[in-house]
Amino acid sequence: MSRPGAAGANAGAADESEHEESVMDEPTRTEVEAQVFRDLVAHLQKRTDVQNIDLMNLAGFCRNCLSKWYAAAAQAYGHELTYDEAREIVYGMPYEDWKAAYQTEATPEQKAGFAASHGDGQA
Repeated sequence: MSRPGAAGANAGAADESEHEESVMDEPTRTEVEAQVFRDLVAHLQKRTDVQNIDLMNLAGFCRNCLSKWYAAAAQAYGHELTYDEAREIVYGMPYEDWKAAYQTEATPEQKAGFAASHGDGQA
């Protein structure tokens, strides 16, 4: 960020020094990223009205994707975590319980949106 009124060659120098001051050390960055992930998961657990197909259509990922990434990362760090175990972490309950309580049938519009953005529409 540049300071108000900074101009010319000094503006670039000000931008660089401000950026250097704001850079986090690696452990802090890791902790911040971990908290952001926890907040995202908590948000998705609260927003049970948002269906996975909606997430896929809008953002290209869903709770199941997060679960797969979580399991893969855990395994990369030497922890044997299954996909179903990761799903329970992300969903906040066993997946089958979440499906029974919150999952609705996809509408024709949702299915068409998925097919348009993901090829043949197969999950």
